[in-house]
Amino acid sequence: MYRELDQVLAYHCGPALAGVKAANLVSLSLEEFPELRETAAKYNRLFQGKGVSFRLLCGCGKRALLLVYREEQLARQLREPLAAELLRKDGYPEGADVERLLELLSTRLRMGKEFPHEIGLFLGYPPEDVLGFQRYRGQNCKLCGYWKVYSDVDRARVLFRLYDRCREVLCRRVARGMTLSEVFLAA
Repeated sequence: MYRELDQVLAYHCGPALAGVKAANLVSLSLEEFPELRETAAKYNRLFQGKGVSFRLLCGCGKRALLLVYREEQLARQLREPLAAELLRKDGYPEGADVERLLELLSTRLRMGKEFPHEIGLFLGYPPEDVLGFQRYRGQNCKLCGYWKVYSDVDRARVLFRLYDRCREVLCRRVARGMTLSEVFLAA
C-alpha cells in the first residue's frame, strides 16, 4: 500500500513535499487505501522533522481528502492581508492558528452544503485569483492550470512549470523504487 500511496502523493503533492508550495490536496479512494488514517499518522511521524504534515480533511463517502502541507509556509500565506481578509469574510476567526483554520475548513467540507472555495487560499493560490473565482463563479478566467487564474498570468505560468518539474522529478524517483521517506529524509 505504501508504494502505491507514494506514487499518488508524488504525482499530486510533489510541490508541497518539495517545499515550493505550502499545500497540496489529493482525493483518495478509501476502498483502495482502507488504512489511510493510520498511514497518514505514520507519514506524520516519518516527516515530522522535515516540516511536512499529512491531514485527512474529509472522509466523505468512499473518498477521503488528504492535505499535505507545510505548516509554517501555510501560516505565512494565510496571514497575507488579502488572504486573511477573504478568510474573515468567509467566517474564519481573525488571528486563528493554522490548526484551528484547518479544523474549520474540514468541518465545511464534511457539511457538504456548498464547496468551500476558500480552499484555494489553503492551497497557495494567489488570493486575487481566489477572489476572482468567487466573484466570477469560476467563469472568465485568463488561464486555467493548477487553478483558474484571474490576475497575474505570467507569474502563474512560472509557478505551473515549477510545479510540473517538482512532480516529474519526484515521480521519476519513486518510479525508480525510492520511497517518499527515502527521497526527503535523506536530504
